[in-house]
Amino acid sequence: MSKGIKEINSDGSFNRQKNRFTTPFGNKEGELPIEAGRYRLLWSAVCPWAHRSVIVRSILGLEEAISLGTASPMRPKVPHVDWEFSLDKGGVDPLLGIRYMSEIYQKTAPDYSGRPTVPVMVDVKEQKVVNNDYFKLTNYLETVWAPLHKENAPDLYPEHLRGEIDALNDIIFHEVNNGVYKCGFAQSQEAYEAAYDTLFARLDELEERLSTRRFLFGDYITDSDVRLYATLVRFDAAYYSAFKTNRNRIVDFTNLWGYLRDLYQTPGFGNTTDFHAIKVHYHLSNHIASDDQKSFHILPKGPDLSGLHSQHNREVLSNKTEKFLIH
Repeated sequence: MSKGIKEINSDGSFNRQKNRFTTPFGNKEGELPIEAGRYRLLWSAVCPWAHRSVIVRSILGLEEAISLGTASPMRPKVPHVDWEFSLDKGGVDPLLGIRYMSEIYQKTAPDYSGRPTVPVMVDVKEQKVVNNDYFKLTNYLETVWAPLHKENAPDLYPEHLRGEIDALNDIIFHEVNNGVYKCGFAQSQEAYEAAYDTLFARLDELEERLSTRRFLFGDYITDSDVRLYATLVRFDAAYYSAFKTNRNRIVDFTNLWGYLRDLYQTPGFGNTTDFHAIKVHYHLSNHIASDDQKSFHILPKGPDLSGLHSQHNREVLSNKTEKFLIH
């Protein structure tokens, strides 16, 4: 498991593995049926890809329809990269009976050789992985899962903006979400500096974009905001030092910092953000932290994150009092 996947290019740059389980959710033949109670979303609070799915699940009121299994922020001490359910009683997921994430992947596909990633949707009835496509999962939750949304659920993926949202999401993914990992996992100076320059050039552009609009597409939160939030909220606590993305902290950007506080104070965002787990994972966990950090088990005391609760005044950029567009 995971030994057969090469994620470093010849030039030392990081090349993230592709998702294998990409069958879409929907109502057409061959698609995964929408059914309350059938699926379990496995995540770890440290993972930005998984976090955004949990945010959308919360905002849309899908908690009862899709159960949640939570893996530990610490990587287990095993020869391959894995996630462990050590937070649960007996050290196993209560619905799936697995100790390691790799177990459900290998049960589904014995030949699977990649990293067992989160988020992953597991069919509880079939006891198998059905979708680990983190790039599209929130879009499925926002669209074909609509019959199970709570009453007056917001529209995070408005049909008239989907083309623009998809285009921006692609940029955010390559240059920001995965951009920090391209810095952190680079194995050459040249690859690191190229990723670093691209990351901060995009953050500078987003800082300017958010100077005249409350959210990325104006008055209302969209899927793009969820995706950007997941990286920004981890930036100062983890990426800045652990991944050497240290030109600026997010608190040093006037608009990005205000924007992050605005989102953090919105139900579904801050209340699903676990800074202790994030810091433990990025600074202490196997396969992430440096050997020096791990050997002494020292968890950074800072940064001071209390400012996330401070007044942001971003509402002056909006003509609306509410943050969400209701269906």
